[in-house]
Amino acid sequence: MITYNYETDFELSDEEHYSNWISQIITSEDKKEGEISYIFCDDEYLNKINTEFLSHDDYTDIISFDYSVGNEIHGDIFISVERVKDNALQYKVDFLDELHRVMAHGVLHYCGFKDKTTEDAQIMRMKEEEKMKLFIN
Repeated sequence: MITYNYETDFELSDEEHYSNWISQIITSEDKKEGEISYIFCDDEYLNKINTEFLSHDDYTDIISFDYSVGNEIHGDIFISVERVKDNALQYKVDFLDELHRVMAHGVLHYCGFKDKTTEDAQIMRMKEEEKMKLFIN
């Protein structure tokens, strides 16, 4: 089950559509859907989590906590809507496209994809693009 929580004024327009899309991403990677929670927040909220749990005092667009068991995906994905907006401006892309990229990115980590090395980051970007295409307006 995929749930959405809002610690900011932002809200998804159609949670069911987003849930169906995330479910497609999971099944397309031969994984099973468990409990996944998306938490939308602002920079300060996410920075506090980043500092408290990861000992990083910097701003980021996403932090994910993976509780997956075997092939079943579980986790909490925190997304700073402020950071996504800023990144969309910086990269000259639509806000929703950047939001979709970040949402896919979080669940792709749970599917086993990493992004710490240059090679892994390239694979992650390719997977993000592939999964964003599954989102039909």
